[in-house]
Amino acid sequence: MDDFLDTVAGLPVHPLVVHAAVVLVPLAALGAIIIAFVRAASRRFGILVVIAAGAGAVASLLAKESGEQLAARVGMPQEHADLGDTMPIIAAALFVVVLVFWLVDRGVPMNRRRPIWLSALAVVQVLVAALAIYWMLRVGHSGAEAVWGSTAGT
Repeated sequence: MDDFLDTVAGLPVHPLVVHAAVVLVPLAALGAIIIAFVRAASRRFGILVVIAAGAGAVASLLAKESGEQLAARVGMPQEHADLGDTMPIIAAALFVVVLVFWLVDRGVPMNRRRPIWLSALAVVQVLVAALAIYWMLRVGHSGAEAVWGSTAGT
């Protein structure tokens, strides 16, 4: 249990890093939806969305790995672990789609329309962003149920 993802100053790492993922992934997903529809936002804020998506992907991977360390100490809530295993994959997919979309979109001159294939990529980006938000809600809810489910009702 000497892994750096186990504890920090005696506190488990998982509840500390999970909050970064819970904020960054949905924030990046909302940004991805906005830049898919608003070209000016893509040019002005696209890099911030890419950075948030990359940081969210890293944070969700750290949350998954630290969750496995925490599970070794206190036991594993199986549903939460299963959902959490998928979250870094979805967050990484969001990052890749947003990065590719932004890199190509910024190369299209202001006075030209987006090519049809880039518009199709925008639709894919919106779908991946919606999936990321939905999956983060499922993972977060199952984690909250695992921690607070028996005490919240009393």
